[in-house]
Amino acid sequence: MRETFWHVIILLGIATVVYFFNLGETQLWDRDEPRNAGCAAEMLAQGQWVVPIFNDELRHQKPVLLYWLIMFAYSIFGVNEFAARFWSAALATGTTFATYALARRLLGSKIAFYSAIALSTSLMFDVAARAATPDSVLIFCGTVALMIYVLGTFARKNGELRLVRENVWFPSNRWYVAGMYLMLGLGVLAKGPVGFLLPMAMIGLFMLIQTLPSRGSDSSGGLRGTVLRFIENCFRTFQPSHFLRTLWAMRPVTGALLVLAVALPWYIMVDQRTDGDFTRMFFLGEHFGRATESLENHSGGIWFYPVAILVGFFPWSVFWGPVAIGLLKNGGTAMDRTRSEMSGARVSACLMLCWVGVQVVAFTIAQTKLPSYVTPCYPALAVLTATYLCQFAQSRSKGDQKWFAAAVGGLLLAGLLITIGGGWATAQYLPSQAWLATLGVIPILGGAGLIYAMTKNRHQWIVPIFSGMALFFCVGLFGYGTVSVGKEQTSRVVLDAIEDDVAVASFGGLESSWVFYASRPIYELSPEPSGLVAANDSSWSVRSGFWKVKARPSLEQFLSRYPKAAILTTEDYQAELEQRLPPGYAVIESTGYFLKDSRIILMGPQDRRLALRAKIESKN
Repeated sequence: MRETFWHVIILLGIATVVYFFNLGETQLWDRDEPRNAGCAAEMLAQGQWVVPIFNDELRHQKPVLLYWLIMFAYSIFGVNEFAARFWSAALATGTTFATYALARRLLGSKIAFYSAIALSTSLMFDVAARAATPDSVLIFCGTVALMIYVLGTFARKNGELRLVRENVWFPSNRWYVAGMYLMLGLGVLAKGPVGFLLPMAMIGLFMLIQTLPSRGSDSSGGLRGTVLRFIENCFRTFQPSHFLRTLWAMRPVTGALLVLAVALPWYIMVDQRTDGDFTRMFFLGEHFGRATESLENHSGGIWFYPVAILVGFFPWSVFWGPVAIGLLKNGGTAMDRTRSEMSGARVSACLMLCWVGVQVVAFTIAQTKLPSYVTPCYPALAVLTATYLCQFAQSRSKGDQKWFAAAVGGLLLAGLLITIGGGWATAQYLPSQAWLATLGVIPILGGAGLIYAMTKNRHQWIVPIFSGMALFFCVGLFGYGTVSVGKEQTSRVVLDAIEDDVAVASFGGLESSWVFYASRPIYELSPEPSGLVAANDSSWSVRSGFWKVKARPSLEQFLSRYPKAAILTTEDYQAELEQRLPPGYAVIESTGYFLKDSRIILMGPQDRRLALRAKIESKN
């Protein structure tokens, strides 16, 4: 108990520093963060909790759970960046402890401790933890559901792993079953059916493998024997009778009823209040569309997710070569065939590989690809990596040391590439932030520390040294680096210059952050002077439903309804806009366009510019 207490304290400290430090010190990053945060702000302002609305239009891309959480945070902290990101960080903390609890039951407290550290100091997981997106919510729901599954299925007795009930690979206690399915129901509210289907596929595949009838001993060894057994077992695993027995053991009727009880009421309400628009656009457009075609140019081949994980799970991903070799060397992950004793490492490896495999294969098949789609499998990657490192720390095998040395070489190379590549990138795009390149020194120093531990035969130092390096790297990158880069986001200079009662439109492009920081809907103007209807006809502003997409009037149409409006544009369109604006309009404010060779321009009546200048001078 004392060891667990200190593990909890240390992990809580790490989570607080990595996830919360300077969390609200940067503007929301375009484009998803402002859309989610802005949707919650608009729903809160309207006093309605059912229909997701952003920029005065239906936001059909995601379900409602994230918006509810952000709305709750807004009511406590106010409408700001910290509140928008608070629940992502808080639930990432929960995921960290769920990973610890899951790994502790399967593998013991030491591996569990380093599993949680590996997760909390991996790049893509930290991105999810510090962003106002539904990824952290989905990861939390799925990880907690799998934690409940493990706690309800397995027990530890005298340091050994046992099934709670002999030969039963699914929780028999109804409270564990209910808790698991209720969490998956919340996952459906967080991101749709994948919040239920993928975790159940992971558990189902694991059960299919573990309950596969034994074929007796097989003396064929080596890599060839392992591959042949794997191919044979793949066919046997999905035998129809075995598949149906396993599916029924998972209590699918109970699960479906509980998931529907959590998620279905909101889906029914939003369907009714939007005349079916949300249901059609969310399920057909977002799910079926993303699965069958590449949307928004987010495509990639079979290589996409291995590369995404290699980068996203850095720095821990440098060990994935030795981890894979270790898994192959062990020659399988099923339960030991004696049936009287289980290897916690083998059972854990099987579950984690099912976790990773289902997630990666499912989204590799889907045509639309984003690195964040596989972040829910990062807890499993963390457990596999921590298992390898803790086992290596006790190993004296020359073969293991050779592969470990190769991983350390990869870490040193990565540090060098970060230093060189970071120096080049900042010189090209952010010359005032050249110091970011020095973050590459941290992995180099970590690699040097690992080499020193190896040469001094201090294997017990290896995991603490690497964990400390990963912690410093992530805090430097997210706690300081993003804040430093965020200072280059200056669009609020323009948006804060817009008076509260002024209508706003954009010409030549629209960023989500403009809508959030303008705190009002922004019309996106049509580039054609003729527009939709006659310039003095305002029928374009009439919609059949409050959630419907707004019309795109011409500049002339918009000004005929809002003659004192503010117009947002960029330097590229400024000349064209000035030719079409009525007399008396001028540039009120301008600022740099983040990471683009242009400027954001705010244009409005000349008297507003004079009033703004007088206001600034009075403050000074």
